[in-house]
Amino acid sequence: HLEGHALTARLTDGLSFPYLMFLVSGGHTQLVLVRGVGDYERWGTTIDDALGEAFDKTAKLLGLPYPGGPAVEEAAAKGDPNRFPLPRPMVGETRLDFSFSGLKTAVRQAATAIAPLSEQDIADICASFQKAVSRTLKDRIGRGLLRFKQEFPQLETMPALVVAGGVAANTEIRQTLQSLCDSNGFRFIAPPHRLCTDNAAMIAWAGLERMADGRDADPLEIAPRSRWPLD
Repeated sequence: HLEGHALTARLTDGLSFPYLMFLVSGGHTQLVLVRGVGDYERWGTTIDDALGEAFDKTAKLLGLPYPGGPAVEEAAAKGDPNRFPLPRPMVGETRLDFSFSGLKTAVRQAATAIAPLSEQDIADICASFQKAVSRTLKDRIGRGLLRFKQEFPQLETMPALVVAGGVAANTEIRQTLQSLCDSNGFRFIAPPHRLCTDNAAMIAWAGLERMADGRDADPLEIAPRSRWPLD
């Protein structure tokens, strides 16, 4: 599943190894170095909620429909992103991990303080939430780009950041990452929306990549595990 996300950019853009991937969904928020097929190194992960989960819980708190990501983004387009000074979790930290639990709590506190909420209140909270997320990712991912350039100073091609997972469809997050890549000399790759969320094509492609790499088929005796790290 995660390998499918990691390799999709090679299907859509013919990307060569190595590259950096930001996997962001309802269950995962990870910054992963993709060295090759089956060769992954996780540089950072969420220490609590995944970003997609934070979007969903924010939407539920504000009475918006599920899935929360598109609903929050739509409401945010009509809001004031500067009305609520929400926290930017882990900004300034050297390690490349993420945290969104405190941001989610701050959203709840802001909403409770002005309840009952008007439609404009909801829009302003959503816009402020998205801004906090964007500023957080700018710091976290920006540090990852610097580390990548330090570890691979002699790449023959422009280094690349790939974003994958359902939350990758968020327009403001894409714009933030695009701007970050532009200022750091990185190529930014975001697959089409239909290939950002879980899909059969990415799983089939991962299988083809493994076969082309000369790997034998996996035996069917593997015991299932609810959490199986990509690296």
